[in-house]
Amino acid sequence: MHFDLSYFLSLFAFPAFWQACVTVIELSALSWLLGLLLGFPLAAAKRFRFRWISAPAAVYVWFFRSVPLLVLIVFVYNLPQMFPATGVALSHPFFSGLVALVLTESAYMAEIHRGGLLSVSRGQYEAAAALGIGTIGRQRLVVVPQAFRIALPALINEFVTCVKLTSLASVISLTELLMVGQRLYSQNFLVMETLSAIAVYYVLIVTVFGWLLQYVERRLELARRKPQTLDDAALTALRSEIAEPRVTRAESEPRGAPSAVMIKNLHKRYGHHEVLKGIDLEVRTGEVVAIIGPSGSGKTSLIRTINALETLDEGEIVLFGQGLIAAGDRPHAQRVRKAILDIGMVFQSFNLFPHRTILDNVTLAPRFHKRFSREAAQAHAVALLDKVGLLAHVHKYPHQLSGGQQQRVAIARALAMEPAVMLFDEPTSALDPELVDDVLSVIDELAKEGMTMIIVTHEMDFAMSVSDRVVFMEHGKIQFDGSPEAVRTAPEGERVRRFMGNSAQAYPAPATPILKQA
Repeated sequence: MHFDLSYFLSLFAFPAFWQACVTVIELSALSWLLGLLLGFPLAAAKRFRFRWISAPAAVYVWFFRSVPLLVLIVFVYNLPQMFPATGVALSHPFFSGLVALVLTESAYMAEIHRGGLLSVSRGQYEAAAALGIGTIGRQRLVVVPQAFRIALPALINEFVTCVKLTSLASVISLTELLMVGQRLYSQNFLVMETLSAIAVYYVLIVTVFGWLLQYVERRLELARRKPQTLDDAALTALRSEIAEPRVTRAESEPRGAPSAVMIKNLHKRYGHHEVLKGIDLEVRTGEVVAIIGPSGSGKTSLIRTINALETLDEGEIVLFGQGLIAAGDRPHAQRVRKAILDIGMVFQSFNLFPHRTILDNVTLAPRFHKRFSREAAQAHAVALLDKVGLLAHVHKYPHQLSGGQQQRVAIARALAMEPAVMLFDEPTSALDPELVDDVLSVIDELAKEGMTMIIVTHEMDFAMSVSDRVVFMEHGKIQFDGSPEAVRTAPEGERVRRFMGNSAQAYPAPATPILKQA
């Protein structure tokens, strides 16, 4: 069979083909963008805990992923026969093809978005909740940007699919590439030459737009961004803009003031397993309480209930004389979210927002809650980062820092909301041994400043040196609550001494405190 090369090449100067290319680009781009936008609420709805919201979304995705697109295009195009009012729009092949493509693509996009949402770690949701950011703000500022970056390669691949699927619209006589080609080879019978030219046109469209979308992907890829450590001149200029630290409630109220945190008869169950069995605990303003105990004793569950990250089965938590959360309360209710703004939380796994710089991590919550103007929030964040010795890394991303540095950023982020109480959940357990001292030095300095703190820790020496009281938990109950001196000498501290081994001694302060470093 002879291949007519001259005819094949002449097709790339044929105006009808280039006009058909425009149609393909318009149809594929619109269907991709609309599917992208409509797919996200479908994905969010499928993950909703209420069946009356999740079930319709699941049925939509199931149905439109099951129906062949060719059948759907023909059905939509002929829909005006059943519903004449739709004839104005759907009688035009372009709009019929667009509607059918959007219905199909939104179902596929929903699953891609859902995969992205599932890839965002639970810690990101909890970190945003601990900062008092509500559901919508959490999705907009924290979850969706991360999910979009994760899903972007699959979304780009789906655009390629959209481009190729536009060829099915030829069945309703839309003048796209395949239709133009069919009209030509039905006249001259040069089928192979015409189809080869059509294939080249599709390859060109996919290649050009693939490059554009891959450029966007590379721009959003955090791993490609180079670390930027500020030099001495830049540090000096930045320090000149630092605002004076504002006085927090922990600094202004003397020890002996009314209780900062009061826990009354707290019970917490996971299924049939009761992890907290009637906890009663009082933490006075300016007091540092270290919670220690074997793994599984309920320490982390206790500290998570104080910050409303867990519901209560029984009991109540009171913050500065005002009810914070009680059994039956919704943790994300507006009243509870407002109250936890007085509580700063530092997580075991840092839970920094990876798509934001260090500076953005620290300024996010104050700006969201309108505690400061943009300029004031930035100046306050710079002061805090300087305080924890990380000012030189202000424009870096979390993945460009060591574990100890990330934990110090997490402390600065919690302090940015000027909390009255700080909670620490095993702040050093995810760190290498040589990085532990840096983080403990920051906490030690906060204790000296009079910050009210509750610290869950396995660092026994540190717990003994920095805390006013040591609380020992075992089997979901508080077995001992007393001063470090009582741990060392009192008969009731015998179980604690056996647990701590030889660690009941003063924690040696580092030679150069981190808070004083540049």
